[in-house]
Amino acid sequence: MDAGPEEQQSNGSRREISDLRSGHSLVPGQPDEGWLPRAIKGRLSGEEIEKLVDDAVENNRILTLVTYYLSDYGESVMNTIASRLLARFGREDLIDVVYTCLKELVMNAGKANLKRIVFEDEGVNPLSPEDYERGMVIFKKNLPERRIKSYKPRFREQNLPVTITFYYEPQNVLKIKIKNVFTLWPTEEQRIRDKFRYAKNYEDLMAFYLEHGDETEGAGMGMALVGILLDQMGIDRHLFSIYSSERYNETIARLEIPLNPKYESRRARFDREWQASGLDKNEFRAGFH
Repeated sequence: MDAGPEEQQSNGSRREISDLRSGHSLVPGQPDEGWLPRAIKGRLSGEEIEKLVDDAVENNRILTLVTYYLSDYGESVMNTIASRLLARFGREDLIDVVYTCLKELVMNAGKANLKRIVFEDEGVNPLSPEDYERGMVIFKKNLPERRIKSYKPRFREQNLPVTITFYYEPQNVLKIKIKNVFTLWPTEEQRIRDKFRYAKNYEDLMAFYLEHGDETEGAGMGMALVGILLDQMGIDRHLFSIYSSERYNETIARLEIPLNPKYESRRARFDREWQASGLDKNEFRAGFH
């Protein structure tokens, strides 16, 4: 169902900006042509970022933000991009919810990077349930913000970025993908599935936390928050998904934000066309585009 490591706008181009000092980059490029972008040194103002977003929309370009540690400036850049896109599409009412969800998912992706380093340093075998729990005890001790920030050089050394990509069809849908460059471990995947399943029955995050709070996997609470916030805005929770790809060695958290009530998600279109086809599901999936 996924388009691969890089979904593209109709003209196959993307737009990025860069801030070397804070460890964030958002740089222009043609990924299918092997174009290597030149980073822009120094911090950009909010107005400069908005201008770059406007240029991207006018030229139907993807926007990608790459970060190794989400600083206050990085949060500001991310907020400006999301807010400007939604304003351009006339959906200012969604700005607060979309940014809250986006920030939560980016923070979760950063924690996943930290977990990989901690487990490696401590010689933890993530495929062993008992050793995984030992690793989680150590991991939790490194979760305070000041500790996470201290790992920023390691994230760079081990090439563990978090990539946030904005795709859009003006007046139809805004899609946001948050990517890690590794697949989920079995225990992680099971706990994410459990959180998704449990969260479906709740409309209030506090009620969910009181019954299903899991101190070992903080990301689970973040995923529940995203689902509940989308539900409160009348957005189908199925438009939020998390999946791993062994083929591309990546894990993706994806949000689809409808910009009009007639939007049909890829998942909904697949179900509708498959049911009308009369074919076996796997057979239909092989030819679905």
